[in-house]
Formats: sequence, structure tokens, C-alpha cells
Amino acid sequence: MHRKLDSIRVPRIISSSKRVIILVDATYWGRNFGVVVFKDWYTKRVLWRKFIRYETIADYQEGVEWLESHNFKIEGVVCDGLRGMFPLLSRYRVQMCQYHQLRIVQRYLTRKPELPASIELLALANLLVKTDKESFVGAFTGWCERWNAFLKERTHDKRTGKSYYVHKRLRSASLSLKRNMPYLWTWYDHIEINIPNTNNSLEGMFTDLKTKLRNHPGLSKERRKKFIDEYFKATFKFFRRD
Repeated sequence: MHRKLDSIRVPRIISSSKRVIILVDATYWGRNFGVVVFKDWYTKRVLWRKFIRYETIADYQEGVEWLESHNFKIEGVVCDGLRGMFPLLSRYRVQMCQYHQLRIVQRYLTRKPELPASIELLALANLLVKTDKESFVGAFTGWCERWNAFLKERTHDKRTGKSYYVHKRLRSASLSLKRNMPYLWTWYDHIEINIPNTNNSLEGMFTDLKTKLRNHPGLSKERRKKFIDEYFKATFKFFRRD
């Protein structure tokens, strides 16, 4: 197995399909080794990848610039809510993965919140992938109006004299939805070009890749990179950049 991996040379091939909707995300093995992947929704091909120690906006900018330099026409981008991503991609139609948004809300509220306002907001977030834009925006607007005073409740620290919001995590969850709302419904506003509303296709690829890698423990980092490249090439016709 090791000899075969050492002998692999991945060819530099550029996809001839230039009209793309790209799914972008990163996945990790441990704390210091991961890969950023750009996958085309139309052809299911991995167009670009970069091995990383940690995820930065500069990595995504590098990928976008590579696609542009090779004359790809990016009709849409599906991404998570990494800080700085939306300004970077502002010239494209950007769809935030609705499952990533749901996980953000769950992280703030937990999966079993106790406050009635939190229970309602989590139930609303669970509808993201099941409803249309008008229904969701209307329901969220109603929730914000109904719990407005509750969200503004503050308490004072007698020791420091400072005040702070009582329901900070609930506020953070609601503000996340409000801040990302313009990017949660791009697929709905441009339904004619078939932008997916989630990154599930890419997440599924990551899960399958990790399952296969677990069958080969003890690989060095360089051999692991070759395994990943060969996986992309064999399974998704990987078109790469060195």
C-alpha cells in the first residue's frame, strides 16, 4: 500500500466544464491537518483543493482566484458562515448552507433548550430546510416581535457596576439568523439556476473519505495527502492545482 501511494503522481488536468456552482468547505484530521475543497454542483467534480493547517479566508480567496484565472464562470457559491466569507464572495450569488445555520443555532441553544423563547427559535430553525422564504421570514419576524422585550432584559453586576444581557446565548442565536438571512435564501431567489440550499453533497464526500482513511491507520502526512488526491481523482474525477 505504501509503495503504491509513493508511486502516485496526480496529473494536472483542468475541467472543460466552465459553468459552475461551487460548494466550498474544509474538513480536518486532528488539529493541524485539513483540506479546503471546491466542488462543482453540476458535474460533481472536485475542481480545486488545498491542504491546510487551519482554515482562513485567504485559502478561499486563493481558490476563487484560481477558478477565475482558468476562465470558470461561477454562477453561485454554497458556503458556511466563516467570518469574512460573504464580503469575499459578494460579486457572486452566495447561498449559506442552511444546515450550517441550524448547527449554529443549536450550538447556542443546545438541542434541548428550556426557555420557551429558545424552544420556539430552535423549532423555527429546524424548519429552514423544509419551508419557503416568505413563510420563514414571516415566522422569524413574528418571533422577534413577540420576544423583543425578553431579549432586551439586562441585569447589573453589583461588584463592577456594569450591566449585561440576561439571555446572551439566545440573543446570539437570533442575531446569527438575522445577520445571515440575506444569504439563506439565494437558492429561492434564483431557483432557475438550481443552487442547492446545503453543502450536504460535500459533507457526504468528506464522510466517505474519512471512513476509507480509517481503514489505513498509520499513514504519514505525505502519504495521506496522496491517498486523498487519489480518492478525489478516482471517485470524483479530481481536477487539481499544485
